[in-house]
Amino acid sequence: MTRPSVLVTGGATRIGAEIVRGFAAAGWHVVIHSRSSGTEADTLAASLPSAETVQFDLADDEAAVAAIIALAARLPDWRCLVNSAAVFEYDGAVALDPATNRAAMQVNALAPARLAQAFLAHAVSTGVRSVINITDMKIENTNPDFFSYTMSKHALAATIGMIAKSDAFTDARIYGLAPGAVLASHDQREEETEVSHRMNLLKRKTGADEIAAAAAFLASGALASGQTVFVDSGQHLLDQPRDVIWLARAAAADGAANGF
Repeated sequence: MTRPSVLVTGGATRIGAEIVRGFAAAGWHVVIHSRSSGTEADTLAASLPSAETVQFDLADDEAAVAAIIALAARLPDWRCLVNSAAVFEYDGAVALDPATNRAAMQVNALAPARLAQAFLAHAVSTGVRSVINITDMKIENTNPDFFSYTMSKHALAATIGMIAKSDAFTDARIYGLAPGAVLASHDQREEETEVSHRMNLLKRKTGADEIAAAAAFLASGALASGQTVFVDSGQHLLDQPRDVIWLARAAAADGAANGF
């Protein structure tokens, strides 16, 4: 195989799938990870020029690390790992839910950190190896909603600089990629995104294809290790008191009350 390889965790659906398509279009061999979306992963892989699937549960980080080591043993030019998989469940700043918090910290922070370390320790490539951690614009624009999710993304973001400064990985890159509101989430209806996803400085919807393009750019290794790129139409530069799901609903309720 002459193509460079990339593993995208959570690559079977949503933004992960868009990232997979972007790498495939750029000529990469794509390894599509899933936990329970094996059918979707297989369907996506079958539609691409060079792809395969792998299943493991990030809730079991030992098994996940073993899967990384096994991939490293057989991929001849494994150049990039994209940590995209995440859990996104609601709890709030007044009272976090312990179970939600443990799951978020495990899947969104601990597991990707261990995957990054295993990849950098074992993967072999003819090019510059890179890890891309998908964080969130919430690491700069915090609000009380999705408390445990946001906490876990802050933890993941902290690993980027620490790994970048490690003497053991000076031949590689690690980056953050921080999206804003891109797809309908939580209990949001698709039509609600037309309002909520424009609550940013540019007042435009950020496309999942823009996230994929940014990931492909970062995988080139053109930026210094440790940097984070925000792809959110400027949302992280705002100071929003709540998640845009509720800001948009509040604006709609105010408009209805005033006859708009």
